[in-house]
Amino acid sequence: MTRILVAVLALAAGSAAVLAQSADPIAERKALMKSVGAATGTASRMVRGQAPFDLAKAKETFKTYQDVAAKMPSLYPENTKTGGDTSAAPKIWEDKAGFDAAFAKFAKDAAEASAKTTDEASFKAAFGPVAANCNSCHETYRIMR
Repeated sequence: MTRILVAVLALAAGSAAVLAQSADPIAERKALMKSVGAATGTASRMVRGQAPFDLAKAKETFKTYQDVAAKMPSLYPENTKTGGDTSAAPKIWEDKAGFDAAFAKFAKDAAEASAKTTDEASFKAAFGPVAANCNSCHETYRIMR
C-alpha cells in the first residue's frame, strides 16, 4: 500500500512539474500588464473627469495593481530573457532584488492608496503617486521600442 501511495505522489509531483514548465511566463506577464493598463485607463479617465467617479472602480484599480504586483516577480525566470516578443530589459536579471522591490513598493503603495480612497478627491490625491510606480519601473526594467 505504501509503495502505491509513493508512486501516486511521485506521479502527481511529476505532472505538476510538467504543467509548470509548459506555462508561458512571457504571455502571462503580458496579459497581467494589459490588465494594469486597462485599470489605469479607467482610473485616468475618472481623474481627468472623462468618466464619472466610481468608488468601486477606483478600489478595483488598486486591487488589480496589488494582485499583479504579487504575481509578476515570479514570471521572470532566467529562461525568459528573450523570445516571446518580450520587452523585458536585461536589468531585471542583473538587479533581481531591485526589480522585486519595485513590485513590493507598487503593491504597498496601492494598498495604502486604496485604504485612503473614500471619495473622488481622495482618489485623485492617491492615484498619481501609485501610477508613478509604473513609469519608474518601465524606465529601468523595460526596453522601450
